[in-house]
Amino acid sequence: MSARLFVLLPPSQGKAEGGRRRSGHGRFDDTLVTERERVVDALKEFLDDATPGELAMTFGARGPLLDRTVAAARVFVAGDAPLLPAWRRYQGVVWNYLSPATLTPAARRRILVPSGLYGLVAGEDPIADYRLRMSASLAGLGGLARFWRPHVTSALLGATTRAVIVNLLPHEHAASIEWASLEQQRRVISVRFVAADESRAVGHDAKAIKGELAGAVLRDGLAAFDVPKRLGWTIERRGDVVFARAPLTREIGVTS
Repeated sequence: MSARLFVLLPPSQGKAEGGRRRSGHGRFDDTLVTERERVVDALKEFLDDATPGELAMTFGARGPLLDRTVAAARVFVAGDAPLLPAWRRYQGVVWNYLSPATLTPAARRRILVPSGLYGLVAGEDPIADYRLRMSASLAGLGGLARFWRPHVTSALLGATTRAVIVNLLPHEHAASIEWASLEQQRRVISVRFVAADESRAVGHDAKAIKGELAGAVLRDGLAAFDVPKRLGWTIERRGDVVFARAPLTREIGVTS
């Protein structure tokens, strides 16, 4: 397995609570410091002025989840947020099937996650409890994917010298990267999750196999794509594009 292989994964909507007030230095803390400060300033202004409806729309949450989200955001912009490593913070189907606790720290550092709040984080980076989608907009910045795009692309290139990148991102997070620039300078293996007849993309039901494949790639390198079946899905590599075709009948219940 090549040590110079990175996996692009989305963050999860669900996140673990808690953490420590300070717990180490993140891979991109210096690289993206200016842009992160701009997001913090815009988020603080939004929290000060937003109506309940605007809060619900921007954060994509309601009820107790919205209350938790707003409280966590206020703590974050005040600089007092407790932190957890990203691999412990992110929860949900993709990350559960990735099983990051079974990976080495070195392997977790090769997980790269586009984030509406942070821009880009690695799997071992300490991050706060947050809920800010890449598709959200903030006054003064506009859409976060567009705001972050040049900065995430530059940070990604800087972190992956002479590396292969495996892209497992959905459209929302892929929109934060300038793919033409990236693919001119790095080899990118893109994984597409499609219906059994390849007639359409598959999103929600692909979460389990996405996590399973990410873990396999981090353990076994590109040889992970040579295994023809995983969780009932058919895996076929065609050059630098990998097709994961869904089972004819749903074999895995994905509930979140």
